[in-house]
Amino acid sequence: MRSFRIGSAFGIPIKLDVTFLLILPVFAYLIGTQVDIWIETLNAAPFDARLDTAALTAGNMQWYLGIAAAVGLFVGVVLHELGHSVVAMRFGFPIDSITLWILGGIAALSDQPEEWSQELLIAIAGPIVSIALGVLSLGALWYLPEGLDFARFVFGYLALMNFALAAFNLLPGFPMDGGRVLRALLARKRPFARATQIAAEVGKMFALLLGIVGILGFNLILIAIAFFIYIGASSEAQRTVMNAAFQDVSVTDVMTDDVHTIEATASIADLMERMFEERHTGYPVTRNGDVVGMVTLDDARDVKPVERDAVLVEDVMNHDVYSVHESNNAMDALEAMQEEGVGRLVVFDDHDEMVGLVSRTDIMTAFNIIQTTGMDAEARSARASGG
Repeated sequence: MRSFRIGSAFGIPIKLDVTFLLILPVFAYLIGTQVDIWIETLNAAPFDARLDTAALTAGNMQWYLGIAAAVGLFVGVVLHELGHSVVAMRFGFPIDSITLWILGGIAALSDQPEEWSQELLIAIAGPIVSIALGVLSLGALWYLPEGLDFARFVFGYLALMNFALAAFNLLPGFPMDGGRVLRALLARKRPFARATQIAAEVGKMFALLLGIVGILGFNLILIAIAFFIYIGASSEAQRTVMNAAFQDVSVTDVMTDDVHTIEATASIADLMERMFEERHTGYPVTRNGDVVGMVTLDDARDVKPVERDAVLVEDVMNHDVYSVHESNNAMDALEAMQEEGVGRLVVFDDHDEMVGLVSRTDIMTAFNIIQTTGMDAEARSARASGG
């Protein structure tokens, strides 16, 4: 997401995604157009707020109320995410950032807790914060003087929204909070990866139901939430299964150690001939024995056929050499490729010597073999020890 930092809390950077700047005015507008409906709700039992409808809808007052309530709503979202984050940090999981975006907030954990009790406490911390905010806002609605109707309306609205936020997040739509609670409970007596798969399937069914409700009600927000729940459940399930499969699998186990390189001064014509003969689409580029870049088939294709004898590899290669240490976990290598947007990494040893090349294809082939043979980390360990 494209975001920028606006501050920090408990050492955690708080960021705004550009999509948030689009949704905030929309929320302010929607709240402003429905001020009379919210006043009617708050004046009825059990709230009995006795708000002055005429005063709160006179002139531009409803738009001021919309802005204040929308800002307060997203402050509540930040505090909700801080609830998750503070508990996660207590368990030793650093938080990279909290980002506000079009559908709420995201707390980016640097690692995923696999102890069911830790995940349970982290997951419920956010809804507990939202419930606490709802109680405090309701108290403000009831105990502020009736002359402060502007503030009382805002607090009344925030009470309702924070209770709704807590309730919605506790629905079993993995990877929402309720889905993570479900996974934590499932993981009490199951492997973490299996618990994730079950919770993800429940989450996808929930997303489909939510999407159907959104379509029938022509509610674009529900449809968008359903879409992101479905995608989030699928991607997190896949990542967790891959983490389990690649536990104790190092880059050395999956890399290609017979590395074909090409000199920086070779022509593009020579490069393409090598690619055809060796069936490789990417090469580390060397100069005086040192790796100075990477060149791929896409780089070579950009050169016109009539110029390929004159253009050198160093003229088109990528000078950024993305690398990984041979002792790193295979999953770390895959995540590095995804982060950098590349398809292969050069593998170095402790002496900064190139010892291999690992590609996305290498890792996915290894994953498919592990899945097909059913050899998880425990089975591989038993086999290695002769058990």
